[in-house]
Parts: sequence; structure tokens; C-alpha cells
Amino acid sequence: MDPMKIAEHVSDSGALQNLSPPVQTALFLGALTLIPAALVSLTAFTRIVIVLGFVRRAVTTQEIPPNLVITGLSLFLTLFVMGPTIDDIGAQAVEPYMDGKINGVTAMCRGSDSLHHFMVRQTRRSDLALFLHLAKVTPPDEPKDVPMRVLIPAFVISELKTAFIMGFCIYLPFLLVDLVVASVLTALGIITMPPVIISAPFKILLFVLADGWHLVVRALSLSFQ
Repeated sequence: MDPMKIAEHVSDSGALQNLSPPVQTALFLGALTLIPAALVSLTAFTRIVIVLGFVRRAVTTQEIPPNLVITGLSLFLTLFVMGPTIDDIGAQAVEPYMDGKINGVTAMCRGSDSLHHFMVRQTRRSDLALFLHLAKVTPPDEPKDVPMRVLIPAFVISELKTAFIMGFCIYLPFLLVDLVVASVLTALGIITMPPVIISAPFKILLFVLADGWHLVVRALSLSFQ
């Protein structure tokens, strides 16, 4: 059974209202622990943070930018990319719920529908077909009918594949710099000096001259359209 339908049945039965306030508080705090998992699994965060991590490793700048900067930039880029989806959730679910027009379960269903639409657009058919086969679920006629328990893992592995493809494309030019520097050092007979010591400044210079951060952020943003 779909989790949203289960939540609707629980809400209609009044089971939550019959629980004591401490138990309701504990359930609420427990639900808050799922927010980081939802941020990683249901949004653009995974692709963005992995690609930015590839950029830092490709340039071989060690811990520059720091992890906090990478995570913060990934978070705000995620909010930027997810802007239309967030606006749709606000209009379809949050505002009607705050106005008392719908209950919490209906708001959750509408919000999940908006996320469902975003994830379906970013998920490869092959990944979706894999989990439909593993779950022994008949392929639906419409993308909107794909169960969330099938869509979420398919979306995650699809995001991982896309991020690694983009990371490879970022790594390639910097790898060529390493090969050229290593060849020059070998031709000069300087075999005791690690090539990375010489190539690192050239990589940074190449990245700056190419306006690398601009190109990376632009490519990430366009990859979700």
C-alpha cells in the first residue's frame, strides 16, 4: 500500500489524536530526523554536492574550498534549482493547510505530488524500469502513477550516474594537465619531483582563466531543465 494512503487511513481513524502529548512530541521529533535524508534523496542536492566535490578534487586544492563552503553552496544551489517545485508545494499544499482549507495528510499528498513530478523528470527510464522489475510492479500507464517506493531509489541512482558523468567531464582536462607536466618532467630527467607540485598551479590558473565556477554552476543548473 502507498505510504500516503496509510497516513490518510491513520488520520481518518483518529489514532494520532488519541495519543498522549509526550508521545505525539516524540513522533514529531522522530520525523524531524528524516529531514536530512529527504534533502539528500528527494532533491537536487546529491548531484550538486558530488559535482562540486569532483571540482575540488580535480583542481587538487586539498581542502579549498572548505567542506562547509561546498555544503553551503550545494544547499543554496539546491534551493535555486528546486525553486519552481518549492513554489508549487507552497501554493498547492502549504498555503491551503495554513488557511485551514485542507488537513495535514492532504497537504502531504499534494506536496509529494510536486516532488514526484520533479523526480520523474530527472530519473532515467532504465533506472525506473530496474526498480519496477525488482519490486514486481506492473509498469504504469502514466509517470504520475509510479509508486514513491520505486521512484525514490531510481531517482537516487540516476542522480549518482549523472553526477559521475559530469565529474568525469570535469576531471578530463585537468588529467591532461597532469600528463603534460609529467611528460615534461620525465623529458627533463626530473623524476624525483611529484608532478602534482608543478601541475597544481597550472590547474588553478586554467580553472580561473576559464571562469570555472561560473561554468560549473551554469552546467549544474541547466542539467535539471
